[in-house]
Amino acid sequence: MKSILKYLFFAFLIMGAHYQANAQHVQKHEGRQGSVVKAHIVNGDTIPYIELAPVVFYAPRIFKNRADENRYRRLVYHVKRVYPYAKLAGIKYQEYSELLLTLPTEAQRKKAMRQAENELRAQFEDELKRLTFTQGLILIKLVDRETSHTSYDVVREFRGVVSAVFWQGLGRLFGFNLRTSYDPQGEDRLIEEIVQLIEAGLL
Repeated sequence: MKSILKYLFFAFLIMGAHYQANAQHVQKHEGRQGSVVKAHIVNGDTIPYIELAPVVFYAPRIFKNRADENRYRRLVYHVKRVYPYAKLAGIKYQEYSELLLTLPTEAQRKKAMRQAENELRAQFEDELKRLTFTQGLILIKLVDRETSHTSYDVVREFRGVVSAVFWQGLGRLFGFNLRTSYDPQGEDRLIEEIVQLIEAGLL
């Protein structure tokens, strides 16, 4: 099963996303540095308008019992373990999507994907071998969160329908469903809470 997990994760990583970065533009004026920001004009006055990042706040969690607390702490551990891989999948998805658009032939696209896979194997293979079954299931959900596509759709887009069907069938034998989507308002509410706390630097 470890081998299946490893190859599934590589399939996700080389497809890997919806990745946005907020950039602050800096200009020089008479030897001084300043920031360019949006502004509103109110009664002839120009008022700077700065968008602040949303603040994440959750009330202190109250557990029913020790077992409930332990389950939550284990979930936190699993999410923190795989979240960096999901973020990487998102970044790589964007990078490879843009790269493939610049390659005119199918042969060039296949060569680029093989090279990307080899690079990722060299960098992450040993780490991915150590992921557990539960962590694999969470990773599949977080790939959907970061790419806005299920793992099945990502594999199909980059490797074709045959590969997607193959990995889906193989994954189902070991309890994986690549069509699993992320439901932050429903069954994955706790995972979403943990991810937001991680992104806010609170976990």
